Amino acid sequence: MFIHQTLQRAVRLFGNKEAIVSGDVRLTYTALEDRIGRLAGALADAGVRPGDHIAVMMLNCHRYLETYFAAERAGAVLAPLNHRLAPAEVSYILNDGGITLLLIDAAFLPVYTACAADLTTLRKVIVAGGERDPRFTDYEQALMAATPMTEVARAWQEDDLVHLYYTSGTTGRAKGVMLSQKNVISNAKHMIINLRLVPDDVFLHAAPMFHLADAWACWTVAWLGGKHVFLREFSAAGFLNLVQRERVSLTLIVPTMINLVINHPDIGSFDIGSLRLVAFGASPMPVDRLVQAMQVLGCGFTHMYGMTETAPLATALAPEEMVPDGTEAYARRLLSCGREVVGVQVRVVRDDGTDVAPGEVGEIVMRGPNVMLGYWNQPDTTAVALRHGWMHSGDLATWDADGYITIVDRAKDMIITGGENVYSTEVEDALYAHPAVLEAAVIAVPDERWGERVHAIVVLREGQSADADALTAHCRSRIAGYKVPRSYDFLPSLPKTGSGKIQKALLRDPYWQGRERRVN
Repeated sequence: MFIHQTLQRAVRLFGNKEAIVSGDVRLTYTALEDRIGRLAGALADAGVRPGDHIAVMMLNCHRYLETYFAAERAGAVLAPLNHRLAPAEVSYILNDGGITLLLIDAAFLPVYTACAADLTTLRKVIVAGGERDPRFTDYEQALMAATPMTEVARAWQEDDLVHLYYTSGTTGRAKGVMLSQKNVISNAKHMIINLRLVPDDVFLHAAPMFHLADAWACWTVAWLGGKHVFLREFSAAGFLNLVQRERVSLTLIVPTMINLVINHPDIGSFDIGSLRLVAFGASPMPVDRLVQAMQVLGCGFTHMYGMTETAPLATALAPEEMVPDGTEAYARRLLSCGREVVGVQVRVVRDDGTDVAPGEVGEIVMRGPNVMLGYWNQPDTTAVALRHGWMHSGDLATWDADGYITIVDRAKDMIITGGENVYSTEVEDALYAHPAVLEAAVIAVPDERWGERVHAIVVLREGQSADADALTAHCRSRIAGYKVPRSYDFLPSLPKTGSGKIQKALLRDPYWQGRERRVN
């Protein structure tokens, strides 16, 4: 199976059914098919050839979904770009990924303009929305002028690279996760089984579509003939309005979004009874907040764990396992991210690769048809992650005798804030570039709104001065806004090991005392 076959089935069986609700745009599957064919034709007209790498930077909308399908039909590899990245980060990804064409929202043209001079492979830019700019090809005009491409432009194989998702790197260098057709379609099957998707489902794209927390739904929901509803930018009011207006039945959002929704002051005035299931992932959710969410929204919940490298689903805590039953086992289950899903094998292992005993801490490893091909242009990093046939997550966890996995810490110094991954080394590199900074350590601290907060502990050079505002402004010029520290401590020195390594565990301890887990 391939991505284009999921849409073919929807058109064949549900052609006259409404497929898309995006602002004022409403499309049937037949109309959607025509637009995707035209976009694929427009890509070919722009010089895209089978095997080329193209990228997309847009807010959530029907055009994003069209791009996922049209790129594959044109035979191209698609790299979805995080629109929150700084120009230097975007430039690196476009060059490293060998991107030849970029589809971009007009709102993000300033990002492109800021890095255009540094781009080495990009040949064409197609702009969606906004005032038409004569320097670039307009998305809608390109569709109108194109001859629809009705057949795929290449004979895809299951192990062919189809998507290139860039994730933050532990050394500050972004990693391009290579996903194959088999990876993507296998995960779609796992999602259908575990979320029990049906043709009547109405899926709300509320999480950003550059992230696999949402992107999987493009072809998976289409495969079953479900309806796609798009929230351009997340807000609690916008979420509740769309659930009420479009009778949304299913969505996947991160805990920070859930927190904003359930604490909206007017939530009681919305009719959200159509919701049957809210899936959440990207970071754990505090148990008290989770119980509150289940009570307020009155629907089923499921906690899903995975990573971009696993396309992304690996484990899930099923809705029926989250129904309160008053037992101690229930309370423990809510702390977990569930058990391995159908189609994926998950273990928790020691450093020597042997399984840990129940309650013992080890690393989560996974294998299955959903596990990535590797990291683009990074064979050494790939070899470290994919060992002996298993994907090593870097997440530390325990599991119990029933197979429930509970994440307790991260082997990598990664912070998950608002569902976004931030590696401490990226932020530390930015801080060290400030002339007043002698030493810096960046850690995750618990935050009621964001789950975890990027916190910097800084030692200033003797005779130099810099306050939190100055360091924040400096970091914003070098890294994405969500990676910038939200709080600071200024110390005379940092604790170190005998070998001179900063002891981050000692720095973290005061913030996490009294908590069962070192993630939030």
